[in-house]
Amino acid sequence: MIIHNFPLIASLSAILVAQLIKIPIAYFSKSHRASIKLAVSTGGMPSSHSAAVSALITAVSIRYGIESPYAAIAITFGVIIMFDAMGVRRQSGEQGIVLEHLIHELEKTHVISPLHFKDPDDNDDLQLKEMIIKKYLGHKPTEVFAGLFTGIISTIILDILLFRI
Repeated sequence: MIIHNFPLIASLSAILVAQLIKIPIAYFSKSHRASIKLAVSTGGMPSSHSAAVSALITAVSIRYGIESPYAAIAITFGVIIMFDAMGVRRQSGEQGIVLEHLIHELEKTHVISPLHFKDPDDNDDLQLKEMIIKKYLGHKPTEVFAGLFTGIISTIILDILLFRI
């Protein structure tokens, strides 16, 4: 039964915990920009991607041992996901910030007016701002580390409370 799949339950639980933790962290930060939308957003503190893969690694290691082939697969997968969260995805988000700023400056100086494009798939007008990559797409190293820690701790707690009873 799927409810007995500890690595899967641990990974999904870690995602949920990481996403929900984002709200109080944002509230107590300098910006005080807490919103329920943070629970379904990408980016931010902690990384739910890192939480998920570190929970998977921890759960697989608890169940099958760190030397098992399952642990090797999970660790390799985890390293790729965490590296990608800090690399490619973060760079894409930073480029989105620059593009948004550039468009805002060009509109402010009347070099361009708010631009519209035709979506080739359904012929709807799209505003240029709707096409810009989301700002908070990737993660800083501290956010990835916090996600890693969140995944490990949440998996250990889950194992103690639910799966060892």
